[in-house]
Amino acid sequence: MAQPTSSIGVLTFHRCINYGSYWQARCLVEGLMQRGHDAVLLDHRSSRVDMAEWRCALRPVPGNWGEREDRAAYAEKARKFFAAFDALPLSAPFDLDDPAQARPVDIALVGSDEVWNLCHPWYGGKALFYGNDLPAARRASYAASFGNQSWEDGLEKRWIEHLRQFDHVSVRDANSQRIVSAARDSAPPLVLDPVLQFPHVIAPESIDIPAGYVALYGHGMPEWFQQAVRRWADRTGRRIVSIGYRNWWADENWIAAGPAEFAAFMAKADTVVTNFFHGCVFALVYGKPFATAPSDYRSNKVRDLVDALGAEPHLVTEATGPDAYDRLLGQRLDGVIGQRIAQLRHAGESYLDGVLD
Repeated sequence: MAQPTSSIGVLTFHRCINYGSYWQARCLVEGLMQRGHDAVLLDHRSSRVDMAEWRCALRPVPGNWGEREDRAAYAEKARKFFAAFDALPLSAPFDLDDPAQARPVDIALVGSDEVWNLCHPWYGGKALFYGNDLPAARRASYAASFGNQSWEDGLEKRWIEHLRQFDHVSVRDANSQRIVSAARDSAPPLVLDPVLQFPHVIAPESIDIPAGYVALYGHGMPEWFQQAVRRWADRTGRRIVSIGYRNWWADENWIAAGPAEFAAFMAKADTVVTNFFHGCVFALVYGKPFATAPSDYRSNKVRDLVDALGAEPHLVTEATGPDAYDRLLGQRLDGVIGQRIAQLRHAGESYLDGVLD
């Protein structure tokens, strides 16, 4: 393990009202702290971004059944996130558009999350996430991603120049690896999302929910996926419980869960169905059977995750039959998946040792 550096500033999407964004930020910064480093989240602030984030949190799926009745539950969920944000190890706040005012650090560590996604609805195109104008002696990334921005689209010259100024780069998916390879003329290492890299940071709360349920995480899932999961749950006598969002086809909906309650909910579930990247990640952290049918927005991230871990069968299609759901949702994960996670976790430790010495 590397000797502790004097200061590390982690630059990510740490104030999104999203379970995955929260836990990847917390796992990375606290994972670094547990390695003996002086690490904080660089607390960029923007009233414009706050308003966009809060509007989305209160109305995540516009036009869906139960929207008006659920507004109070979504507001309670947001309040739990605000309290969780306040407990994070944060730097002094600075304006998103004035990175020169950020706390000076020895290393600015950009990532995880889709920090380089130029198509992100409110963070896209912010040069801060490319390390621009940050008061840092060195710049590196950990598990950075371009999200739904395809490698086939390439990058403009100015973004390529920003990436070339990084001292070290690692990414969390093959799509991002291809983009960085073209920009820097060398392939960056592929590492795990911080939730999988530092799972010991996760601190679930005690929750009062009966066992024997399918954890449903996400929204806007295709009709064929809903029907297949519904048939499997009915056939095996399990309840479908949706976390964080209203899903009309679930037996129960727990919209107002906070981040720690979410972790406990995933840990207690029998199995997981999701179209979100971190739905898959938490299933893997807790060794839960899972099936995923990602949306177009998340397809790069989810596809590359299951490919990297040898978990390709868990990404289902309309052609996936009932027998496959029995295997994917009713049986333990293939041992190869755990081996791949262990290998990538070792690669992540080695990468951080090289960057932070």
